[in-house]
Amino acid sequence: MRERKSKIVTVKNKVAILLDTTKNSVKNVNSIALQSTEELINESLTIAEQWQKVSTKAITSGFKLASNQQDIVFDALDTFKGQLKQGKKRFTKLFA
Repeated sequence: MRERKSKIVTVKNKVAILLDTTKNSVKNVNSIALQSTEELINESLTIAEQWQKVSTKAITSGFKLASNQQDIVFDALDTFKGQLKQGKKRFTKLFA
């Protein structure tokens, strides 16, 4: 009988040790996963901030470029209008 009890006790001890080891392993894996996730999120936020700055500069520069192009178009239209007026005067002098 004693052999049976001692075997049962050692099996219980081994199971308890195995459960403790498993719990510790799961805790370690969980902490590593949390740490990795936190690092990933922080890095993602940093990169997103950098891209936001770049896109802000691009949009601002794009508006400036669009404004300059609009000014060029209006200047060209004003010049064309002036040339049409002069051409009309010359045309009327020739045929009037």
